[in-house]
Amino acid sequence: MKKWASMLAVAGLCIGCGGQTPDPEAAAAAEATAKAGESTGAPAAPPAPQYREITLPAGTTLRLRLQSAVASDSSRVEDTVRAELREAVVIDGTTVLPVGTELTGVVTAVERSGRVKGRARIAYRFNAISHEGERYGVTTAPVSHQAEATKGEDATKIAVGAGAGAAIGALLGGGDGAAKGAAIGGAAGTGAVLATRGEEVRLGPGATVTTRLTAPLTVRVRVN
Repeated sequence: MKKWASMLAVAGLCIGCGGQTPDPEAAAAAEATAKAGESTGAPAAPPAPQYREITLPAGTTLRLRLQSAVASDSSRVEDTVRAELREAVVIDGTTVLPVGTELTGVVTAVERSGRVKGRARIAYRFNAISHEGERYGVTTAPVSHQAEATKGEDATKIAVGAGAGAAIGALLGGGDGAAKGAAIGGAAGTGAVLATRGEEVRLGPGATVTTRLTAPLTVRVRVN
């Protein structure tokens, strides 16, 4: 294409001069003009990405949204836990980790609710962050959830059982029957408590949790 443009430019000079041999300097100028016209039509190449390293100090808060479910009655130690940032991490006006940055970790402890005592509990921590196509190892504080105590509910079950037993005993045998019925009903209520597990801990995708870095994290951040 460049060759034809140069030839046409030279031919134009020949026609303009009545078929005479064109001036060499004029021909060279015409060819240079044609090449310049072609070069200005090409799009400029985008600038190469530039990065700089920014270190997040230990103690930096990470506000997260779970992407996977965790539960005291179904999760197992070493199960994978996934979450994403629900708030960006910003240092000196620069967004180091944007909203949506993915974190992965593992379940570190699981305890089901006991029939006699012991509340359900689950704990996990995050050990990796994915950002701008790179994966960084991180150290975070563990996140732990524990079920609420059920002592009030247990006492209610026993009291209801005792009251119902006393009422039945009174109908059958007067005062002595009421006392015996209360004892029997209370025992039945206690049996119901022992046979029933307490509340479990369950968190589904979308649950909000918060942790923090326990060691500095250096991240490459694009600046252009």
